[in-house]
Formats: sequence, C-alpha cells, structure tokens
Amino acid sequence: MTDPLAWIADELASWDAAGLRRRRPLRQSAQQTRCLIDGREVVSFASNDYLALAADPRLAVAVLLNIDFRGWYSGGGPLLGGWGSGASPLLGGWAEPHRCLEERLARFEHAEAALVFSSGFVANASVVAALVGPGDAVFCDAANHASLFDGCRLSRADVRVYPHNDLDRLAELLARGNHRRRLIVTDGLFSMDGDLAPLAALAELARKHGAMLLVDEAHATGVFGASGRGSLEHFGVEDPAIIRIGTLSKALGSLGGFVAGRAELIEYLVGRARGYVFSTAMPAVVAAAGLAALEIVVAEPWLGRLVLQRSERLRQKLHAQGWNVGRSESQIIPLIVGSPSNALALSEALRQRGWYVPAVRPPTVPEDQCRLRISVTLGHLDSTLDELAADLAELDPDGPWRRDC
Repeated sequence: MTDPLAWIADELASWDAAGLRRRRPLRQSAQQTRCLIDGREVVSFASNDYLALAADPRLAVAVLLNIDFRGWYSGGGPLLGGWGSGASPLLGGWAEPHRCLEERLARFEHAEAALVFSSGFVANASVVAALVGPGDAVFCDAANHASLFDGCRLSRADVRVYPHNDLDRLAELLARGNHRRRLIVTDGLFSMDGDLAPLAALAELARKHGAMLLVDEAHATGVFGASGRGSLEHFGVEDPAIIRIGTLSKALGSLGGFVAGRAELIEYLVGRARGYVFSTAMPAVVAAAGLAALEIVVAEPWLGRLVLQRSERLRQKLHAQGWNVGRSESQIIPLIVGSPSNALALSEALRQRGWYVPAVRPPTVPEDQCRLRISVTLGHLDSTLDELAADLAELDPDGPWRRDC
C-alpha cells in the first residue's frame, strides 16, 4: 500500500540540500540577554523582548498574585484565581483582568476601545479577514508579516500586493477597480528589514481614496514614540480612523495581541473576528502580566529611546565595517549576506564566539536576501554591543560566508 505521506521525506531532503531545514534551538534558561541555548551559554540577539521585560520580576509577581486565590490582581480588584479561561470570551471566558487590560490599552493608545486576542498573529489575521471580503480590495506591502498576508487570503477579497514602501505603485493600484471597501495594511516597523512605513503618506493616500488603513505596531509598540505607542505616534499620525494592531509578546514581554480604535469597530470585531469569537480566551493571569508590563512602559517611556540609541550606535559601527545593514532605522538590524549557506556559516561563526544570532532564510526572506537578524534589547549594554561589533570586524563582511556571491 502506498504511503500517502511519503512525499514529506522527499521535501525534507530537498530542504536539507538547499540549507532550508528549520530546527528549534532549545533554550534551557530564562529569556534573558545571556542564556543557555542547546547546552551552551551565549549572548542572544534572537529575542523580540526589546525592553527586557520577559523575565522582569514585576510581571512574575502579577502572575503569582492572580493565580493565588488569596491575592489581588494589578487592576485593583478581587482575584479570580485559577489558570485556564475555559471558553471563548463570548461564552464566559472574558474575565475582569481581560476587561482591565482592554480599558488600559485603549487609554494608552488614545483610542475609544481595544480588544485583546490570544496572539498578535491571530489578531492580524482575524481583523483583516473581518474588515473585507468578496467584492472588496486589500492592499498589502510586500514586506508585511505573514499574519497580515494570511488575513488577506482568508478574507477572500481582491488582494493587491505592492512593492515594499512603494507609494507610487500603491497609488496606481488604489486608482483601479470598483470595489465596495478598500483596506491598506502595513507593518509600522518591518520585522526583517528594521525600517519604518511612510505612515503620513499612507494615511493621506487612504483619505484620498476612501480606504481604511490598518497598521501593525507589533515591533514598534514600547520602543517608538514619545510615550511608546509606536510608529504612528513617532510620525504624529494618530487619526482615530486608523486601525492599530499590537502585541503583548514583544516589548511588553508577555503574550497576546490587541486591536485599538473606534468603539463601533471593536463592537463589530467582537461579533465578526473569527479568531476572537471561536478561540478560548487567554488565561486571565496572562492578561494581568500584560497589564503590569503596560504600566511599566507608561511609567518609563525612556526605555524605548535608550534601546534605539544603542541600536543606532551599533548600526553605525557595522555600516562602517562594510556590513550590509539594509534600510534599518530601528532596534532590528539585518546583516544581509546573500544565500542560505552564507547566513548559516556566519551564524555558526558567531556562535563559536559566544553569540547567538539566528540565520533568516526563505520563506521568511527572498533566497538572495538571507541574513542574520540582530535584535537589540535593553539587556544589551553598550559594552556588549561593542564586543559584538569587534568580533564581526574580525570575521569580515567578505569572509568565507560570501563564497557563493
């Protein structure tokens, strides 16, 4: 009898030959700057924990207080106790910590209301698919996160992909067709290139063509903007009509995604966002941790600015050494080296020196744009970054990992 899954072995073999097989590194310590990965102590640049809150004891205290029946959650009310939510938010899974987190997120974002999802990925995919459908058009930047692309496909709308940050091409696409609704979706800060979207121009195009604008602030929240609200605040583009999506799992060091905007938008999504309606609510204690992290960002907005200052210092050093850091202008700094084999070789060379900087390969980036992605966090002191730059200077941008370029 023929094995219907036999093709998988052939596919994996082809991945091996192309240097595209993925493996999961085993972290054996807390998510911190210096951690134990695969039995080896390294300085990690793999985490999106930009404000170093993932292991912050203030978040752990919030969790312990909320899981202990004798405690009080950080929202100021009586403890619920327990762990799991047991049901979707619409069937009884929505709890007091969820409500407090949503209200605090709305105030933080200067929005009328907010809605919390189990993850940022679910938030992106669910919100896009809820806003447009057959007969509509969605315009998606080619460098957007996979979750936005999945939301576009799930919507069954007419999907128009425009070249990365190419406003002229986007304007051409917006001028075509006769669609019921139009939606522009973009990352605020692009996760692989580390550059920002031209949000003022995008907002103007949206107004001109009567389109909705959705901005994913996942990598910008907590880092950009005077108050840490992200790229929209950074550019001074905070129109209430702009739909803002964020995550609690990066700079906020916790778990979950959220959308903020007008009250009627949130009411609509409560009834139409499938990832919200049909998913069990995140544990209430996770919401409490997110709330604790958000209060830290509100109280200490300078943390993000410090991360950006350190990132700029490192980026200038790497650029001066001859490394291709692309269009980066943030805490995300790519070292673009070409092929998958180049990226793997450079990553391993750094690992041998005690640095963990993972290789990024297709399908995440194009095959000739493979890279190492340096993610600078608050835990990386200037001295640490200087040491990394010194080792990269010794390795040389045109070293053996460029042999096939």
